[in-house]
Amino acid sequence: MPLLDVALQNGGYLILLIPVVILIYQSVVIVGGNEIALIERRWFGSKMPQGRVVALGNEVGIQARTLGPGLHFLIPFIYLATKSMFTEILENEIGLIESVDGSSIPAGRIFAAVVAGHNSFQDGEAFIRNGGQKGPQIEILPPGKYRINPYLFKLTKGHVTEIKDSEIGIVESVDGAAIQEGKIFAQAVEGHESFQNGDAFIKNGGQKGPQIEIIPPGNYRINPYLFKVTKSMATKISEGEIGLVESADGAAIPAGHIFATVVPGHNAFQSGQDFITSGGQKGPQTEILPPGVYRIHPNLFKVTKAAAVVIAKGEVGMVTAQDGAPIPMGRLLAQSVTGHSNYENGEAFLKNGGQKGPQIDVLLPGTYRINLNLFNIQIAPAAVVEANKIGLVTALDGIPLPEREYVACPVVGHNDYQDGSAFLTKQGQRGPQLDVLRPGTYYINPFMFSVAIDDVAVIERGQVGVIVSNVGEDPTEEMKKRLGSTQAGASIEEGKEKYVVPKGFRGIQEEVAGPGRYYLNRRAFMAYIIDTTNITIDWDDQEDTRFDQLTVISKDGFPIQVAVKVVIRVRPDQAPYMVAKVGSIDNLIQHVIHPMIDSSFRNQASTASAMNFLQSRSEEQTKAETRARVDLEKYHVECVSVLICQIKLPEDLMQTQTKRIIAEQQQEMYKMEQKSQAERTEMEKMRATADQQPTLVASEIAVKVATQKKTEMITLAEGTAEAKALEGTGEGKRLKAIGDGEASKIAAIGEATAQAYSKQQEAIGEEAIKQIKIVELIATAIENGKIKIVPDVLVSGGGTAGDGLMGQLARLLPGIDLNAMLKKQGAAPEIKG
Repeated sequence: MPLLDVALQNGGYLILLIPVVILIYQSVVIVGGNEIALIERRWFGSKMPQGRVVALGNEVGIQARTLGPGLHFLIPFIYLATKSMFTEILENEIGLIESVDGSSIPAGRIFAAVVAGHNSFQDGEAFIRNGGQKGPQIEILPPGKYRINPYLFKLTKGHVTEIKDSEIGIVESVDGAAIQEGKIFAQAVEGHESFQNGDAFIKNGGQKGPQIEIIPPGNYRINPYLFKVTKSMATKISEGEIGLVESADGAAIPAGHIFATVVPGHNAFQSGQDFITSGGQKGPQTEILPPGVYRIHPNLFKVTKAAAVVIAKGEVGMVTAQDGAPIPMGRLLAQSVTGHSNYENGEAFLKNGGQKGPQIDVLLPGTYRINLNLFNIQIAPAAVVEANKIGLVTALDGIPLPEREYVACPVVGHNDYQDGSAFLTKQGQRGPQLDVLRPGTYYINPFMFSVAIDDVAVIERGQVGVIVSNVGEDPTEEMKKRLGSTQAGASIEEGKEKYVVPKGFRGIQEEVAGPGRYYLNRRAFMAYIIDTTNITIDWDDQEDTRFDQLTVISKDGFPIQVAVKVVIRVRPDQAPYMVAKVGSIDNLIQHVIHPMIDSSFRNQASTASAMNFLQSRSEEQTKAETRARVDLEKYHVECVSVLICQIKLPEDLMQTQTKRIIAEQQQEMYKMEQKSQAERTEMEKMRATADQQPTLVASEIAVKVATQKKTEMITLAEGTAEAKALEGTGEGKRLKAIGDGEASKIAAIGEATAQAYSKQQEAIGEEAIKQIKIVELIATAIENGKIKIVPDVLVSGGGTAGDGLMGQLARLLPGIDLNAMLKKQGAAPEIKG
């Protein structure tokens, strides 16, 4: 029984223990390592205030606090725990928080104020107690794991803002103070760490709207609800380019100016706040950006790329400033100022008093970084004067020319007009210049000087140049009288050719220019080229003559045409006076010599009959030359000669004279012909005798040949006899007798043949002997068969073959029996008709 009692007693304890175990089990909450426990109080607590969503402390409802990993005891039936996972923000993410509960955000604000002690929103109860506000939070969560109550805080993940190396970040704030009136961009504030600290931005007075600061390359944890970040490319100015800048914000440009004043400290417009703070002005900027990469706010500064100014070799750059002081009245070009480094430093140009408008300084060949909004550049070719050319210069600016002057007084130091400022400083005059440009290349400002190309003055051999000067002093009256008295035939009172003056005075120069090339300014000096060699003037009916032949009337009323040639010469020392008298050789010929010669021959022809004028040609020529020499001396010209080339009388007058002369010539011709015929008869006799000489010579030669042959045969016989004699005495005698007989025979034949040739030659002549000899040779050849006179086939057109071939042979070979020869040679040929 005691055991039963013990068992019953233990069972009662077990029954009592089970509820305890169940209570304890329900009171224990185990939270894992990556979990949190959300608590809800269901009973036995105070009611939450109106408008609250999450409970604090003893308030009934979903609690603001949470339970972290571990073992926790909660009173069952009063608390209900629900597990949730940690909130994890990855490396390239940020956490954006919006509070479901808290106090209200003040009017005019968008984001809740930052409160302390909530441990990155992990302590919701501290957030509520410390005055955390309902709505989007300005703070963000960096990468990590967080125990955040999802009933209290709504979390949205966002991405880290990445600005690459070639980019910049442009920021616009959704919240903050209002931008000052008249401003476009919010002023910069400190402490926001490139907009990563929104709380510092708001507390330090950050303004709502587009921010003047930009974000450089890097990764940023920026609240996208507070700051809207737009990416833009950095400004890159390549080599050979410049950046022209225009500011969208800043102070106003002073009245009368177009370009903003340069301010320091903005780091090539990369610090917009420093630009504004230093008094940077709105509008086109004077400064430019050289090649490089710039982090410039594109909404604050508009950067326009432009090519650098390149002035090539053989070119010159003309500059026109768009801003600066006004050009003084009466001036065409702006004065030169220093320090602007070939207009690359626009600030120095404006500060040093640079004037608006076309500039007197030019840009030489090279590359320049010039603000093309401030300076307009025009490129023109440099002035190139080629060989055998000169450049005539006209200044477009300077002091006015004196009233009577046509060419400006020369000044020095302007480096062949390439330094326009020096030209003006030394009181250079406006208008045509005396100094010329010799062959070469000149970098001259076309705004200041115009250059016209002209030929050099060339004086060839046999010429002189008479120079007429448009510059210099006027000769005095005393000088004019002295000059006049030195001339042939001129009295002091007459003062002829008084405009011939010494060097340095205005007028025709007394000293002439000899052969050569001269860089002569034709505006200041006119050169008259005068030939000092003989000049021939023709009056003829040829196409290339200057004047038609002269037509004059004789005393007896016949028209006479006279071809005349006049040769004149101007001495070098008399050339200036000739120019002063008549102006030029052409004027001399047209207006002096031509009428003088025409009048002279008319007067001479009127005093003689036509035939007498023709017959006294030499005397008429001498008269005309004498008169021309006297007349031309007055014009300082030497008459070398006057020649009458041809005189043409009327045709009917010439016919009578011609017929008379022809009759006389015919009589002479008949006499000469009779004499010629007599001489011809004598000549024929002599020619006949001469024609027989070849025959006589041939006969003599034949005799000599026969004699020589006889001697030859005798000599051969004697030699043979002597050889035979050596064989024996007896045989020798016999052979000697035979040899003597043969020799006598040969001698007799030779003598007979010689005599026969002589007789034949006397009888029939040498030519006949030759023909006979030829016939004999042919006959022998035919007989021996060496010549075939009968062809194998004979083609005949009619008759018999003998009528043609045999007939010809019979005539050629008289006395020869051709039929016998044919029989001897063979049968007759086949005849084809």
